[in-house]
Order: sequence, then C-alpha cells, then structure tokens
Amino acid sequence: MNDTIDTPASAAEPRLLVEPGLAARVAALAEPVIESLGYRLVRVQISPMSGLTVQIMAERPDGSMTVGDCETVSRALSPVFEADDPINQPHRLEISSPGLDRPLVRRSDFDRHAGHQAKVEMARGIDGRKRFRGTLLGTQGGAVRLRRDDAATGEQQEFVLPIEDMAEAKLVLTDALIAEALKRSKAAEREAKQAQKPNHSKQFRRTHEDKRDAQHEGD
Repeated sequence: MNDTIDTPASAAEPRLLVEPGLAARVAALAEPVIESLGYRLVRVQISPMSGLTVQIMAERPDGSMTVGDCETVSRALSPVFEADDPINQPHRLEISSPGLDRPLVRRSDFDRHAGHQAKVEMARGIDGRKRFRGTLLGTQGGAVRLRRDDAATGEQQEFVLPIEDMAEAKLVLTDALIAEALKRSKAAEREAKQAQKPNHSKQFRRTHEDKRDAQHEGD
C-alpha cells in the first residue's frame, strides 16, 4: 500500500518561521520523513501536558489534513523516533492538523489567508512595537503587509513586517474564518461523493456494445 500523496512543487517551499532548541532537533528529524510522504511540516511544539507531549503539526500542500493523514504520518514517524529520539524522557507523540487558528510559517501562508485577521509577534520591534494584530494584505517581497484594525485616528494603520524578523505569526479565529473553512469542507465532501458515483452512462454503453457484438456473432 502506497501512503504517499501527489506532491506539487509548492510542497518544497521552506518554512521561514522555525522552532528553537529541542523542538528544532525534533523538526530536523521529522521533516524529511513528512516530506517523503508528500506532506509539509508546519510546527513542532513541546509542552508538559500529559507528562510531556511532542505535538507535530503537518498538512497537505493545499493546507488540508485528515485524520487518516495524521495516522499515516504517525505510522511513519514512530519507528524513526524509536531509533533516534532526541528527547531523553518518556513522552507522547501527537500528530495533528494546524487547526483554523493555525501558525503561519511560509510565505504562501500569508498570501493564502489574505483578508483574514492574524496576530504577529516580532523578534525585533518596528517603531517601538513588537505585537501586531490586524488584517493580512498579502506579501511584498520578503515581508507581510498588515492593516491594524485597532489603530486610533491619526495612528499608522498599515505596516510592512519582515518575515525574517518575526518570532511568531498565527491566524485569529473569527466567524469569517470558520465560514470559509465550512465552505471548503462542504465542497470537498461534494467532490468526494461525486468521485464515488459510478459512471452509469459508460456502463450502459459497454453493455449495449457487448449485446450488439453478441448478436453479430450469432448471425
């Protein structure tokens, strides 16, 4: 059984926001395996929840990730971590989708979610400010354009934030984001159902041709 998926060129796009320390070592071990299956690593997070939990977020190149996808990645990573685990204590490995309020780690993430609200924390301040919240306006070279929704009259509303200077960026859960996700989910369900429907016209044509050939053989 082949558990890999078709991989477009966008799958090779590198992450620009990455983890430090131990999480980075886990990412270095997991990312080649995840990419070999046709998925993309989003983020590694280590937390003390349930003793110690190593959460690995992954996705398909189109941003989706099903329960079956998570199971595929988990099966591939488990033997890798058993052979060379950078965490020298008992822990639980958790594979998940990025979620709706997902981290933004690639340039395309900011373009794909233009029009939605995001929170950005800068490693280096801009005009004395490190935290920004507002509407994504897409990218401009190696930076992200963001319009502050909380700017007072007379304050600067639009900022250009260099991605290389970001510490963290993620979407804000809003009604608009939920509505768009539901719309995508319903469209995917319709496509799946359509793909499962038998092609009765082809079946009828094949049966009709078989009967016609049988009649000619009997003449």
